[in-house]
Amino acid sequence: MIHIILYHPEIPQNTGNILRTAMATNSYVHIIGPIPFDISNKALQRAGMDYIKDAKFDYYDSYETFSEKFSGKTIYFVTKYGKNVYSKVDFSDPLEDVYVMFGRESTGIDKEILSAHKETTLRIPMMSTARSLNLSNSVAIVVYEILKQKNFPELASFDMIKKYTI
Repeated sequence: MIHIILYHPEIPQNTGNILRTAMATNSYVHIIGPIPFDISNKALQRAGMDYIKDAKFDYYDSYETFSEKFSGKTIYFVTKYGKNVYSKVDFSDPLEDVYVMFGRESTGIDKEILSAHKETTLRIPMMSTARSLNLSNSVAIVVYEILKQKNFPELASFDMIKKYTI
C-alpha cells in the first residue's frame, strides 16, 4: 500500500483532491497537523467529491506523534531539494508498503526534518526558476510512478462503473 503523508497542509481543496486520488489508487493518507482548516470543511468535501467518504485517512496532532507511530519505517520526503529523482528509486516490490511525505504548500517540509533524512529525499525535476508544483499534482505524479513500478496492483483496467471498454 502507498501511504501519502501530508505535513501541515494549508489548502483544503488540495487535501480534498489528494483524498480523491488516494481513494482512486487504494492509498492511505496521513495528515499531520496542525492544519488551518477543519477536516469536515466544505471546500475539502467539494474537492474530494463523494470519494471522501471512502478515503482512508488518519490525523495526527504533530510530527512527533506521527513519528512515534511509524518509527522504523522508511519514509521518502518529497522536496525541491531532494537528493534522488522520484522515478529513479526502486518501488517495485509488490509486498512493500511505501511511505511518502509531502510538505505544506507555502514552505514545504521543515529543513530540520529533511536534514535528518537526506538519503530518502525525493525531487520532481522542474525548471530552476519554478518555485514549486501544486501539492495535489505532486502527489499524483509520485503515487502513479510508484503504482507503475508495482504494475498497478488491484487497479481496474476498464471502466467498472459504466462497464465500458474500447
